[in-house]
Amino acid sequence: MTTDSGTTTSTSTTTSTTTTLITGANKGLGFETARRLVGAGHIVYVGSRDAERGRRAAERLGARWVRLDVTDDVSVEAAVKAVEADGGLDVLINNAGIESRGAGNSVIGAAEVTADHVREVFETNVLGTVRVTHAFLPLLRRSSAPVIVNVSSGLASLSRVADAETPAYAYPGVAYPASKTAVNMITLQFAKAFPDMRINAVEPGFTRTDLNGNIGVQTVEEGAEIIVRMARVGTDGPTGQFLDAAGPLPW
Repeated sequence: MTTDSGTTTSTSTTTSTTTTLITGANKGLGFETARRLVGAGHIVYVGSRDAERGRRAAERLGARWVRLDVTDDVSVEAAVKAVEADGGLDVLINNAGIESRGAGNSVIGAAEVTADHVREVFETNVLGTVRVTHAFLPLLRRSSAPVIVNVSSGLASLSRVADAETPAYAYPGVAYPASKTAVNMITLQFAKAFPDMRINAVEPGFTRTDLNGNIGVQTVEEGAEIIVRMARVGTDGPTGQFLDAAGPLPW
């Protein structure tokens, strides 16, 4: 566990606790996950590329804020230095993500998708996950109980998307599910490379957030459940898994 140096604003007076960083945490699932983990006693860093929104979210949560744009090396390295100066990191939640949508917030399907659409989504969802994970690995490896949670999607499951009997089959988009399938592979390979860490991919479910135009079928409280659960997993917990609230999912 890391030590709270007390050098930045926090409502916690605990001298030794779990320190967690969440990317894209100023709203939606990231914000709700932060709220739940603050309530569980974690020191939480709200990672946000927007300074005003990030600070405002952190103040509401009783958390810390760090500027973090997952697509920018300089931003990520600065965030590492800030977190390291305060004592270190135990849990990394790669939550920041985008989806490629066109006019009227419609999903861009195979007939319209371009390389630029895919590149934009992969820059955040895939390269951002690798960039942030790689940068924070030295801090995580110093923790006695390091955890990484990668927020994936049920649309990442090739077997589900290929099965006409599942809701995922009807989803027409290309860039977003492909990016999350890549996140699953990243999760699996990192888990194999670092067996002392607990590294898992999670599917929150179809949650009402800005990502989908708030048309999801469940609340952020419901969606954050599996993220929070895997963020709090013990050293004997699962690793290299793809899970939702009900259990393991097919790759």
